[in-house]
Amino acid sequence: MVSKTARRLRKTPTDAEARLWSVLRKRQIEDARLRRQAPIGPFVVDFVCLARRIVVEVDGGQHAWRQDRDAARTAWLESRGFEVLRFWNNEVLGNIEGVAAKIARALRAPPLPNPPPQGGRE
Repeated sequence: MVSKTARRLRKTPTDAEARLWSVLRKRQIEDARLRRQAPIGPFVVDFVCLARRIVVEVDGGQHAWRQDRDAARTAWLESRGFEVLRFWNNEVLGNIEGVAAKIARALRAPPLPNPPPQGGRE
């Protein structure tokens, strides 16, 4: 089900997602391979670099009243070793160079340590 959703989202990107993808595709930033609208667990993330475990989310106005859900989603991704970068649509559309620079800095930074083991010891 998540795969079908990802396919549908890839076919209908927002203006901000399409603009950012034009900068991220074909290893244009730090020679990093990013995927768009990729399923990770129960979620579909906007962009992800699996090798560096970095997720990039582009949020529209609807996210202003979904902050609790976004926080839970971010916590789930972080608990699995992903770093999550969030940008507003207007930031992507109005300052693509600044957004690309922040993503490049994250890709250059040393990777986060692997997530701690889940659960207790037996």
